Amino acid sequence: MDGQVFTVFLAISSILLPSNSFARKKDIDIYSVHVDCQVSSRFARSVITSRVVNRANESREALFEVELPKTAFITNYSMTIDGVVYPGTIKEKKEAQQQYDTAVSRGQSASLVKATGRKMENFEVSVNIAAAGKVVFELVYEELLKRQLGKYELLIKVKPKQLVKHFQIDVHIFEPQGISFVDTSSTFMTNDLFEAITKSVNETKAHVLFKPTIDQQRKSPDGEESLIDGDLTISYDVKRSDMSANDLQIVNGYFVHYFAPPNLPKLPKNVVFVIDRSGSMAGRKIEQTREALIKILADISPEDHFNFIVFNSIIQTWRTSLFPATEENVNGAKDYVQKTRPVGGTNINDALLAAVRMLTKASEDGKLSERSVSMIILLTDGEPTSGVTNLATIQKNIQRAIEGRFTLYCLGFGGDVDYKFLEKLALENGGLARRIYEDSDSALQLQGFYQEVANPTLMKIELQYPENTVSELTKNNFGQFFDGSEIVVAGHIIKDKLNIFTAEIKAQTHASDLVLQVEANVAEKEDTFKHQHYIFGDFIERLWAYLTINQQLEKLVSLEGDEKTSLQNQTLQLSLKYGFVTPLTSMVVTKPDDQEKFLLANKPEEGEKENFPDTILTSQISSAGRSQRPTMARRIKQKSHIPDDSYSFLRPMKIQTGYGNMFDFVKLLATETVRTTTPPTLPPSLIYGIDYPDFILQLPWQNDSFCIDINIDHQKSLNLVSDPDTGIWVNGKRGSINFASFEIAYKNPEMNLSVTTNRIIIQNQTVSYNLLWKKTDSFSLEGLKISIDKKRRLTITDDDKATIIISNINASKHFLQLFITDGHHFSANVGGLIGQFFLNTHFEPDQYPDPSEDLAMLNVLGQKLMAARGPRKGYNQALIHGAQISCWSVVI
Repeated sequence: MDGQVFTVFLAISSILLPSNSFARKKDIDIYSVHVDCQVSSRFARSVITSRVVNRANESREALFEVELPKTAFITNYSMTIDGVVYPGTIKEKKEAQQQYDTAVSRGQSASLVKATGRKMENFEVSVNIAAAGKVVFELVYEELLKRQLGKYELLIKVKPKQLVKHFQIDVHIFEPQGISFVDTSSTFMTNDLFEAITKSVNETKAHVLFKPTIDQQRKSPDGEESLIDGDLTISYDVKRSDMSANDLQIVNGYFVHYFAPPNLPKLPKNVVFVIDRSGSMAGRKIEQTREALIKILADISPEDHFNFIVFNSIIQTWRTSLFPATEENVNGAKDYVQKTRPVGGTNINDALLAAVRMLTKASEDGKLSERSVSMIILLTDGEPTSGVTNLATIQKNIQRAIEGRFTLYCLGFGGDVDYKFLEKLALENGGLARRIYEDSDSALQLQGFYQEVANPTLMKIELQYPENTVSELTKNNFGQFFDGSEIVVAGHIIKDKLNIFTAEIKAQTHASDLVLQVEANVAEKEDTFKHQHYIFGDFIERLWAYLTINQQLEKLVSLEGDEKTSLQNQTLQLSLKYGFVTPLTSMVVTKPDDQEKFLLANKPEEGEKENFPDTILTSQISSAGRSQRPTMARRIKQKSHIPDDSYSFLRPMKIQTGYGNMFDFVKLLATETVRTTTPPTLPPSLIYGIDYPDFILQLPWQNDSFCIDINIDHQKSLNLVSDPDTGIWVNGKRGSINFASFEIAYKNPEMNLSVTTNRIIIQNQTVSYNLLWKKTDSFSLEGLKISIDKKRRLTITDDDKATIIISNINASKHFLQLFITDGHHFSANVGGLIGQFFLNTHFEPDQYPDPSEDLAMLNVLGQKLMAARGPRKGYNQALIHGAQISCWSVVI
């Protein structure tokens, strides 16, 4: 239910200060937080303002973080530092990226804001505040609230992380149609905090105010911890009756038409559930799927028809045709679902074609009512691996088979699914795609989606307006209307001095054709919004632009060639004209600091692989009285080339006796070095007693190996190798112990490889391979030689590129190990956490470790790096896996 959520997450803290020192943390004092949400006829505008002061006698760094809905567009961001305003500018994404790259190439510190969650995405920026300095952060974003299951919701997630002297949330709602109810709820509310909420509602306006005092915020009477940590939800709906299914709003020549007829009988449904039961669905996924389907079957209406198709490499149907949802049939279906067992590959093409044939035959045989809604609901967690595996071919096959007669909904289970493929498949066939997150509530997510589409009341809906009176009309034809939802159409009234604006709605109900007419007095509608002090006057024009951009972005998914380029240009110009950060634009902010910095804010798209292949790690901080030095990696920052000194997060490790090898946790550390360095926590692999290094590098100018371990947060995606000249990028993500996945991209030939402990997915522009570790294989693809041997080792070679070997360690805890040879093929521009080691120009001759010694200190990119020679487990130089080897162990 992404569209109905409107969320703000506020967290500002000093990221430099030790977590066990409350006094130091209080140096950065958030003395004011104000969330001002204005909702005008469903269109929401939110302004987040936070005021911060540095009470220390030296500079500190503050982090401003806001979590906003994926469906929202950022429209403005600014910082005011000691009275000077630093505003954001929205530009075409390519232009913004070039400016960002230029900043990095000049050695300036550049930042990227780009992160996603289930329903949210994060806006985040840090700034250095001088002693006694003040900064005001302000972020503005806009969104059209979507009605689902009979209500609109504003979910305001707040987490200030400290007591705030002036804390206030204002929500103003204006609905000319009338407000039927306003409810509030919270996950953190106490009796004291409940008293801090006031709510006032009249015929058309509502105001919710949450303004807790310092004492009301306290977790304990004398404590300094804040109770405010969670969700504040405001739910509301507008007044509706049989005579007010329509609502027309007009401001400054733009109109919006809301259509949501209540109390209509339901249309019968014909549903084919197409359920993936391939091997990757084993375990919790299939259990949650069974749980959800059994509850869905309990709610299915007796007048509906349904069937199940389960598939792996083979397609199986519960019954040969659609059956009515009688009690007997529903109970039989529940038994069938319970017995489903996952095994085998994934044949999406044949499974969907079987569903289309089933619906087609039932319709031709007269089993289905002409006034019924037919839909296919696909649930899969992976990409096609058997039958037809070319994604474009599958999309064409399904679109040709459906021919607009049925609706296809695609539910992608988990993070590995190819969401872009499912999204295009659904949008081309009148439906939508939804990601089901692999969490404890996955079954509830599946049920929630079904509830949204379970009660169709209208079909073949068209909203029409008089010819020659409107232009720039948004989508006005819809396949179905579901009870509890709302249809929205917007456009521009082009006829001057139009007194009465009319609309006609045509649709089909379960028994007859429906024709409704509605008219609005233009002057009266314009007057409705003139005297509301919290209404932004051009909001309907902005609502029209917001809706148009979103619908054009959906169309772009299915277009190609010149048609796609033309629509993309139109969407870009709209985004720039109205100042929206969309997937086609970015916002650039010049940040004051020790050096000029650029903040690049992008709008992530659902399903895109973040930070791949063009990412780097940057994190550079400073404070008065101490020199700049890199810290452990804090962020993933996007960048496609030009390594800089912020790649190296190289910090000496404190010797801890009794922790096993990693050559006694790089035991060479000098005592004086330890005393000047804050020791990080132990690497997870060492805690678990696993002595396989994360990476083994065979350096080209020395007959020697480096065993490298990364000490960084669980699940952080890291850029390991970035070489734009030879066209190769490698990213990796840690599991709970060592690395659990790698992403490899080649520019020439253009190819992506996704490697996890379960599978290997190889894609180029025409084919996709899904390989399993337990099967040996060897083949060439556009010049790349790819093989999997019986030791669970993937090797990727090319005559003029470095060789990459990934081993799936067969231990009680599965993880991956990366080995790189032939590094002489890397260019002088190679970067990344491990790519930097192949730059021999960064090793001074007298600083390279002496093979006869077992302790050394290296100077890599200007940073001190401790190394110790000792035995490790991995490949030896003859590529024998699992051997005891002697290498230089380093921890970064």
